[in-house]
Amino acid sequence: MNAPVKPDNLLRKLRCAIYTRKSSEEGLDRDFNSLHAQREACEAYITSQRSEGWALLRDQYDDGGVSGGTLERPGLKQLMADIEDGLVDVVVVYKIDRLSRSLMDFSKLVEVFDRHGVTFISVTQSFNTTTSMGRLTLNILLSFAQFEREVTAERIRDKVRASRMKGMWMGGCPPMGYEVKDRKLVVSAADAATVRMVFSEFAKVGSATTIVQSLRKIGVTTRKGALLNKCHLYRMLNNRVYIGEAVHKGTSYPGEHLAIIDQPLWDKVHAILTVSPRKRASNTRAETPALLKGLLFGPDGAAFSPTHTCKGTRRYRYYVSQTILNHGAGTCPVARVPAAEIEGAVVDQLRAVFRQPEIIIGTWKAAKMDDPPIVEGDARAALIQLDPLWDELFPAEQARIVQLLIERIDLGVAGMNVLLRVDGLAGLVHEMATVSGGAS
Repeated sequence: MNAPVKPDNLLRKLRCAIYTRKSSEEGLDRDFNSLHAQREACEAYITSQRSEGWALLRDQYDDGGVSGGTLERPGLKQLMADIEDGLVDVVVVYKIDRLSRSLMDFSKLVEVFDRHGVTFISVTQSFNTTTSMGRLTLNILLSFAQFEREVTAERIRDKVRASRMKGMWMGGCPPMGYEVKDRKLVVSAADAATVRMVFSEFAKVGSATTIVQSLRKIGVTTRKGALLNKCHLYRMLNNRVYIGEAVHKGTSYPGEHLAIIDQPLWDKVHAILTVSPRKRASNTRAETPALLKGLLFGPDGAAFSPTHTCKGTRRYRYYVSQTILNHGAGTCPVARVPAAEIEGAVVDQLRAVFRQPEIIIGTWKAAKMDDPPIVEGDARAALIQLDPLWDELFPAEQARIVQLLIERIDLGVAGMNVLLRVDGLAGLVHEMATVSGGAS
């Protein structure tokens, strides 16, 4: 008995997906654009192969305004997902570089095609990926596509470098103090005044923390509306645009734009920046050493005064009883105490206080009567964040907080007793909560 003959009209149906891509968004809003032209050519090719069982899938896989140098494309991702699900037999493109310009990326795509038995067709470049010669042709064409892409990228980089060497602005978000007009940086008077103020204040106090707190209190923000932080501040202080320069790959060139900061002020600020923040704080602390001035009292009730002695180049600081100064040695059981030791002990007690629940609750009760009132959660958050923030504070700010929080410190032979100001804690919490609330 003869086997039945399979009719021609029972050819295996090949489901064809068309993929289109355009690198730039230019012209995509037109009624007939590049994506439409690519799809029309691919549809005509699929129609010509209808006798081979080819059938067009109506799903559209388009990527407009997306580079071929990446696989992170919505249309391509949807196409690959449908291939993984077994919904596609043939991928049709106008040119192979529409699918990818990277040889490595393309090899990954072809690997997926092979794994799922999918054939790849380029309408304008005839080859078949199922044969060794077709693969060789594909790799040669793709190598030229990648070469073209790399040459174009080098050309763009060279153009950017040449433009920066001429001092031209090459786009991006302009720094505070400038705005872009006719593709050039021009000074914005209001913001430029803020930039000059920041540089001048840093040259005076040398503390990024203090300046940031001041800027937040007056509501200075970035162009995106965020309150300034120390990262923003240091980026501003190191931006050579402000002295009229254009920078490319770490090298500075004279810029076309006007400078906001003069060279002497820039040099003064950067002389300070070359010193580490901790060393700057240490230097300032040596200049204003009396952290506990007016707060220390001896067993007899007499106040202690700050003093120091020098041995060679080293300076030793002390707090000395007024009784000893007025009546001589032996008149007070606690004559003097080393400044670093007593200040460190007091600061340690203060930092421990910030973490004690009963202190937090007491402070909240005092602060909730303020206008506006402080809720318990804000009081807790403010005191807890003060502990890790302490080391970052400028010495003058540390001294202000100590004077605000401490009523007096009584020294005795057996130790010391620190008397806190509850209203001072409440005031500090209110101040910090207000700043934090503005930053959120």
